[in-house]
Amino acid sequence: MLSLAAAALWFLVATAIAFTPSRDYHWRAAYVLIAVGLPILAGVFWQNGPWAGLAVLAGALSILRWPAIYLLRWLRKCARPRG
Repeated sequence: MLSLAAAALWFLVATAIAFTPSRDYHWRAAYVLIAVGLPILAGVFWQNGPWAGLAVLAGALSILRWPAIYLLRWLRKCARPRG
């Protein structure tokens, strides 16, 4: 349950960051949230199972949607055949 509490705290902090003004459109905060969120997400998967982990992942992707969209675009670009 500690990992779920950490995930809930992560969501509260991410929401608070979203309400603050930022000159770089929150990209620095997104990098920090990703770095802190990945171990929390791994803990949720480990302690609470895959369904809870997928629910937390879906919530995190809804908050960090633009980094996720740019990652998918980059992966699609890398997967294209060259030539």
